[in-house]
Amino acid sequence: MRTIKGPAIFLAQFAGDEAPFNTLESMADWAAGLGYKGLQVPSGDARLFDLEKAAESQTYCDEVTGMLADKGLCITELSTHLQGQLVAVHPAYDVQFDGFAAPHVRGNPKARQAWAVEQMKLAAKASRRLGLTAQASFSGALAWPYFYAWPQRPAGLVEDAFDELARRWKPILDVFDENGVDIGFELHPGEDLHDGATFEMFLDRVGNHPRANILYDPSHFVLQQLDYLAFLDIYHSRVKCFHVKDAEFRPNGRVGVYGGYQNWADRPGRFRSLGDGQVDFGQIFSKLAQYDFAGWAVLEWECALKHPEQGAAEGAPFIERHIIRVTDRAFDDFAGSGSDRMLNAHLMGIGE
Repeated sequence: MRTIKGPAIFLAQFAGDEAPFNTLESMADWAAGLGYKGLQVPSGDARLFDLEKAAESQTYCDEVTGMLADKGLCITELSTHLQGQLVAVHPAYDVQFDGFAAPHVRGNPKARQAWAVEQMKLAAKASRRLGLTAQASFSGALAWPYFYAWPQRPAGLVEDAFDELARRWKPILDVFDENGVDIGFELHPGEDLHDGATFEMFLDRVGNHPRANILYDPSHFVLQQLDYLAFLDIYHSRVKCFHVKDAEFRPNGRVGVYGGYQNWADRPGRFRSLGDGQVDFGQIFSKLAQYDFAGWAVLEWECALKHPEQGAAEGAPFIERHIIRVTDRAFDDFAGSGSDRMLNAHLMGIGE
């Protein structure tokens, strides 16, 4: 067993145009001051990180890691959530997702997808140069508009959508394999990979690719009413990244899982700051320790009520309290009588 690394923080929800949230160095100072030891860095935010430069320049990567090391920090993973989303976009979302892409490919879905694929490949190379072994991403979606089958889905629609999704991702996964980096797909409503069943459908189509893995975020499972602890029992060998994010689900007589088009504060299912929701993090950290999770515990702050800076300040000590320093011996070793084959035979009544 290994002790989980942390606490770390995902910078995407905090980045902005005002100091200290507008450069990686100033955000690193802020995060270190709160007690964080790692940063999950959004690779598509030019204010923080130059992805193309990182893919080509070992010097740039060494400068970044050296600057962070001087502050007692490291990069846990790069995030390619926005680029991964654009690998597969249903036309219904073209306008909304155009903002995720570089200006020169907006309004051109084919060019946007090609750009996203290239971005993913650059991120694989950058991760290798940074000495990282995993990356956090989204799968994108072609079937999501049809998740609730009314009108009835045409036969084979979902299967064809997953065939196409796998066709697009297989070459990307191969580049990640060449660079020794896993993709942790965040299983998330809105993505075709949003639960265990859909992950299995994808995994089957990419030939159980060793680089197709999972970013585990229990908050999304609370909102889907999926057993997030049993999920770890089933899929722990594929869990390579971990977002520590809380949530609650409180259905009422008016609204349930689908949220009634209400804003986040009024939905029965809503994300909360750590400790304010219903997620049993004690059990989660125990299972991850039991299953020898080798990665980082990374705060992703999303809350309908609490200010982000308060959530960030409370997050580091919360994670620190939950990290289990794994034992190097059994609790009953003091009562052991050593190893003796003759004694064992005698105890079983088979000795001479």
